[in-house]
Amino acid sequence: MADNRRRSPRRRYRAPRQRRYVSPKTKWIITLAALGVIALALLVLAFLNGWITLPKLPEKPVETTPSTEPSKDTVIHFVAGGDVNITDKVVAAGGPDYDYTNIFLDVLPVLAAGDLTALNFEGNAAGSPYGTETVSAPTQLLSALRYAGADVLQTANSHSITNGLRGLRSTNDAIRNAGMQPLGTYANQTEFQKYQGYLVYEIQGIRIALVAFTKGMDGRNLPEGMEHCVNLLYTDYSSNYKEVNEDGITAVIKAAEVVQPDITIAMVHWGSEYNDQISATQKEICQLMADLGVDALIGTHSHHVQPIGFDSKSGMFVAYSLGDFLGDAAVAGTEYSVLLNLEITRSGADGKVRITGYDYTPIYQHYDENGNLQLLRIREAIAAYENDYIGKVSDSVYSSIKAALQRIEARVKE
Repeated sequence: MADNRRRSPRRRYRAPRQRRYVSPKTKWIITLAALGVIALALLVLAFLNGWITLPKLPEKPVETTPSTEPSKDTVIHFVAGGDVNITDKVVAAGGPDYDYTNIFLDVLPVLAAGDLTALNFEGNAAGSPYGTETVSAPTQLLSALRYAGADVLQTANSHSITNGLRGLRSTNDAIRNAGMQPLGTYANQTEFQKYQGYLVYEIQGIRIALVAFTKGMDGRNLPEGMEHCVNLLYTDYSSNYKEVNEDGITAVIKAAEVVQPDITIAMVHWGSEYNDQISATQKEICQLMADLGVDALIGTHSHHVQPIGFDSKSGMFVAYSLGDFLGDAAVAGTEYSVLLNLEITRSGADGKVRITGYDYTPIYQHYDENGNLQLLRIREAIAAYENDYIGKVSDSVYSSIKAALQRIEARVKE
């Protein structure tokens, strides 16, 4: 029989919970620890938000050992060649297409090796007709000179205004269009004021100022108001060449001083054609330029190689004439010339810039029976002949270049 009585729920017995006793001292310690944690958290928060910054500790000096290794010298090279004469024979050497590139292949290594390379362009680029009568050259000749390594063409010379100021301007424009710079002539007074009579180049931190002057312009006078179109060595430039243009020379060189060049080089078209005598006024000009701080003077115009070296009195480097770089080579002594290489050094020890040496490459203009022209490095051509290399010169040319080398070495030391 089922028991329908309702059971009362079972009661679990739980012992009364006993509270742990905490002493007042322990409570005080716990409270201080909690406050410390809160304070530290607030400090971290303030630092992260930039509300407070930590004081900087004094930096401890770093001890360094001075280097005993000397600074290296910086060496650059200035290369210069003589007259580029524009004649019928020179123009014809380019053939019907006026292609002159092959003429310079053998001397290209010398011209292109210069950090800065300059020649004297004794002609115009005034359009056709070309040749001796107009001294006007095809622009292809300018391009060939540029491809061979030329950077600057001196235009202050006997033929600056052979085709008038129009020819002067077109020549300067053509030289710039070929990727070079004209030196010593200016289209007008405004252009002279722009250039102040000089060019400046900075190469590996060495600043070179170039100036150029001519003794005259084949008896021609500049029009009134255009006196600054050509840098001139003489005030009587169309007649006697007796009065040195001291004011004009000084003004140009002083203007170049403004750019604080390390080296100043003057290219001068002076002396007498086919005459090796050094005039009294040439010596006067040398001394004037040395007094004005010019470091090197490089001459052209005589068509002959003349003495090269450091002047014993002033210390200035002087090359009285480099001879004809390019021309008819018809007159004895004009078939050979030199390419000058000036070594310019900034000393790693004292930082000063000096001309520290020079050498020259003798070259020879060889026209074959068909009128083709090639400039030859004489020493290399002699070595090729004597070692029976392919492409060596003929017996007659070998004899000529041997004689030319002897004459060059004698002239340089005169």
